[in-house]
Amino acid sequence: MTQASVSPFLELDGAVQADGLDAGVAAHYGNPMIEQRRLLAGDAIVDLSNRGVLSIAGPDRLTWLNSLSSQQLRGLTIGESTETLLLDPNGRIEYAMAVIDDGVETWLIVEAGELPGLHAWLDKMRFTLRVQVVDHSLAYAVIGTMAADPAALPLKAAAPNGVTLTWRDPWNSVVTGGFQYADAPTHPGADWHWTETLVPRPSLPALRDAVRDGRVAAAGTLALEALRIAAWRPRRATEVDEKTLPHELDWLRSAVHLNKGCYRGQETVAKVHNLGHPPRRLVMLHLDGSDAVLPVHGDEVQATKRLADGETERRAVGVITSSARHHELGPIALAVIKRTIPAEVTLHVQSQGISVAANQEIIVPQSAGSVAEIPRLPRLGVRTPGR
Repeated sequence: MTQASVSPFLELDGAVQADGLDAGVAAHYGNPMIEQRRLLAGDAIVDLSNRGVLSIAGPDRLTWLNSLSSQQLRGLTIGESTETLLLDPNGRIEYAMAVIDDGVETWLIVEAGELPGLHAWLDKMRFTLRVQVVDHSLAYAVIGTMAADPAALPLKAAAPNGVTLTWRDPWNSVVTGGFQYADAPTHPGADWHWTETLVPRPSLPALRDAVRDGRVAAAGTLALEALRIAAWRPRRATEVDEKTLPHELDWLRSAVHLNKGCYRGQETVAKVHNLGHPPRRLVMLHLDGSDAVLPVHGDEVQATKRLADGETERRAVGVITSSARHHELGPIALAVIKRTIPAEVTLHVQSQGISVAANQEIIVPQSAGSVAEIPRLPRLGVRTPGR
């Protein structure tokens, strides 16, 4: 573990370090349920100092990044927040980036595990363009909150070029050029008012002391994950595998501009959206909590199939991507399942040798895609001579 990945917040009373993807920061500080409520109320901050921070400097930075990724970045204004995806040639997600430009540099916030590969790939793609990619993870840390005004919190926000570096998550609405497959009357993401602020890493001890003094509360990653799952908000580190298309996660909502110019993977994005259907779809699962088992990432999701002889058997139809205990909804999870699985089917998750019943809440419907209305010509029958 590097020095940058060890946080002073772990010195707070009750702090329990997360493992796996979120290692290096606190999973919770003693009571994840209370932490969820304080986070929702805007009274708490989340230490995300294990995240990676890159900047791209140079006059070609926005046009260059625009040509590589899924979002329209060419007209990004100073201080404006957005997010974008890097796709492979077949339209599958490789990297996800939170983006904010300060007029001099474009700043990218990424998962810790993505940073080395992303940095190397961007360096490789510079060619003769006037851009420079720099890793600032040792200089700046990320602090998240749902406070309406992060500036009112005791955060010493970084502003290396005179613009405060606070990224506002665009998930709470459909961005210009985006598209939403979810047809819920009220999308739970509408209440997702999440921000991530870059702070100088040396200021973290003072921020820890502000928590000790009661000037602000701290919430762990368990609280954040519970609220994220309830908002149907996809995360690169959990919802994405080597086959994931953005359509499957409803990520066209905030990270893809359907009317911009060409970029790697754009042809697949357009074809699936206009003419096809994504092969899988994201659902939220309400889990039976009677066995006190919370499934984890990678656990198998099964559905019951009736066989020709009248017997039934359970078959694998997907996997759990994220799970949490929500302060109101109870045990919930996000899962990616086959598109063809009917919405009314009760699913079962295999975890720790126990079968956990789960009800679907539809995020991406079976009908997702095929939005283009292609006129169908009448088929001509066989013509006989003389007619």
